[in-house]
Amino acid sequence: MAGYRLTVRHGPRVEREDFDNLDAAIEALRRRAEEVRGEGPLDGVSAFREYEPDRRVAARLQLTSGGWLRGREAGVDVMGDGALVAYSGAIRRRQLDAGQGRSAFEAVRGELE
Repeated sequence: MAGYRLTVRHGPRVEREDFDNLDAAIEALRRRAEEVRGEGPLDGVSAFREYEPDRRVAARLQLTSGGWLRGREAGVDVMGDGALVAYSGAIRRRQLDAGQGRSAFEAVRGELE
């Protein structure tokens, strides 16, 4: 098994890629996030309430390492307005602070190193 798996959930599609090292996995995460951002912003949606583009997730990109039960997980949500939100965990997700000059990708790297 490879050291890292990138799972991309974009619309109805789910794609997975395996990588041997964290550098290659982070670069693929960055490339795929930029591809989604390049598609442009999402429209707002009106259902039971209004969902503006900044509240909608255009794609969820997740990196996992380790085994099925003991692995670590972190990733990036590409929001409908193009913003990137870094997070850690799968079941109990927590938002990562990408402040202090760090990008969302650097925050993900810090969680998986």
